[in-house]
Amino acid sequence: MILVSACLLGVCCKYNGGDNKNQKVVDLVKKYNLIPVCPEQLGGLNTPRKPAEITAEDAKKVLDGIGKVVNVCGEDVTQNFVKGAYETLKLANLYDVKIAILKSKSPSCGCGFIYDGSFSGKLKSGNGITTELLIQNGIKVYTEDDIDYKIIEKIMKIDY
Repeated sequence: MILVSACLLGVCCKYNGGDNKNQKVVDLVKKYNLIPVCPEQLGGLNTPRKPAEITAEDAKKVLDGIGKVVNVCGEDVTQNFVKGAYETLKLANLYDVKIAILKSKSPSCGCGFIYDGSFSGKLKSGNGITTELLIQNGIKVYTEDDIDYKIIEKIMKIDY
């Protein structure tokens, strides 16, 4: 089983009501069982919704209750992002998931780089809230940019 950002599978759950369909990710369904998730929806946010970014130093600070996630209007949506991360973790644990492929740069799902909190399109090193929580719980997280079938196959053989 692989946990996957639902938007990468073509589900219209992106903040603007669209999707981030990625054919490489969609093609994984031919070989693996995929579990689609949208942490932001699981956290109670609507689609469409205002774009949000992490204003804290990093996602760990948010999970520790120190940092915030705010939308472009300055509204605090931290609780939604944290709740969505924990709901995603519940699903991962329920299905004994060891691997996730999540949307790059997202304040929920980003892995390695996320937007810097200024809403200017600038990136900074770091993870989204859900990604950070999954990693803390031993789940390997990749983005759609990391999809390489040989790597996925190797990981699946090692972890399952």
